[in-house]
Amino acid sequence: MRILIKGGRIIDPDQPDVASDLLIEDGLIRDVRPMAGSTVPDWPEVDRTVDATDRLVLPGLIDTHVHLREPGQEYKETIASGCRAAAWGGITAVCCMPNTDPVNDNAGVTEFILKKAADAGMARVYPAAAISRGLQGQEMSEFGELRAAGAVAVTDDGMPVMNAQLMRRALEYAKGFDLTVMAHSEDLSLTGSGVMNEGKVSTRLGLGGIPNCSESVMVTRDIALCALTGAKLHIAHVSTRESILAIRQAKERGLRVTAETAPHYFTLTDEDVGEYDTHAKMNPPLRSRQDREIIREALADGTIDAIATDHAPHSSVEKDVEFDRAANGIIGLESSLPLSLELVRSGVLSIHQLAERMSLGPARILGIERGLSPGEPADITIIDPDAAHRIDSQAFQSLSRNCPFDGWDVRGWAVMTMVDGNIVFDREVDTP
Repeated sequence: MRILIKGGRIIDPDQPDVASDLLIEDGLIRDVRPMAGSTVPDWPEVDRTVDATDRLVLPGLIDTHVHLREPGQEYKETIASGCRAAAWGGITAVCCMPNTDPVNDNAGVTEFILKKAADAGMARVYPAAAISRGLQGQEMSEFGELRAAGAVAVTDDGMPVMNAQLMRRALEYAKGFDLTVMAHSEDLSLTGSGVMNEGKVSTRLGLGGIPNCSESVMVTRDIALCALTGAKLHIAHVSTRESILAIRQAKERGLRVTAETAPHYFTLTDEDVGEYDTHAKMNPPLRSRQDREIIREALADGTIDAIATDHAPHSSVEKDVEFDRAANGIIGLESSLPLSLELVRSGVLSIHQLAERMSLGPARILGIERGLSPGEPADITIIDPDAAHRIDSQAFQSLSRNCPFDGWDVRGWAVMTMVDGNIVFDREVDTP
């Protein structure tokens, strides 16, 4: 099948930043030709033409941090619903976390996830498997078996690996299998009974606080272990200025360290907890205004490599309770793009930097090839950057509604998402 995307602005470092035509054939990008002046490229007959005039054409967006909940908590999200939400949000691939029930600590669960994703036929799924069996932090999972089954990374996300020796061994073994180790950086002894950022707001609300050092102490430890082992270390959901400083210094030393943050950390602060709003409760917690500004700076200078959602679906059963009893986490697959585009409109990032943080950077972290050059898989996101709309969580494809951005007026969204040359979302067709 041949599809021609006409007249879109190509946002890819290997292609000229001008209005161009892009030809897709049999799931691959076959050719990209700039539209010079009034010259119209002479294309072969195609099965479909997509008019991308005044639209942005990006390598498919990739999310390095998503909780799909299946197996075990399908009332919150399924692999099918999560992949559909990703496609609606312009995301062509997700890396799913292992804290399912049963935990993804063996080949059988990894293979189950991949089969369910293939059956869904929407976004690609790259499983991250557990570092330790059952996420218990005691005994390492079998990395070789998991890699052979299709895992691209290992992490105990949701729980930190408190045992430094186990984390060292995990980095050493992961290096042998070319797996990325994703670190949930949290010192539980410093978190204690805290439920939000430690500061004036937590004091006013009478809630237990979580200090910045709860994260940064573990970031520093894991960077030291990365230096010792030479393995690939990825720091998940970075939220503090101290962590940024440590990661920046690690990169200056040439260590194999990458990092991600999420839209809520560069958009919200602990003040958005308001009057005990559980949709503003996550781990790590929303931090101070100063932390938020430094997160933005780190996105601009490349200290942070990726924007991920940490999409964490929960039902009202877990969220409509007292703040200190509520589950941590928010959904983000369908709100990430418009919130991230705000960084471009405010001058924090260029559109090319945004493509780097949401597509090419995440691809490198996961060890996959993506771009818009001939021969690449046709994973493509087409964006209308000026479309004004209101975030409506009730219209989301996700099964959960725990979104702190519900009702926000934003601009920009995906109008088409393609995976392997297949159109998995077309806003003109798939939305009322």
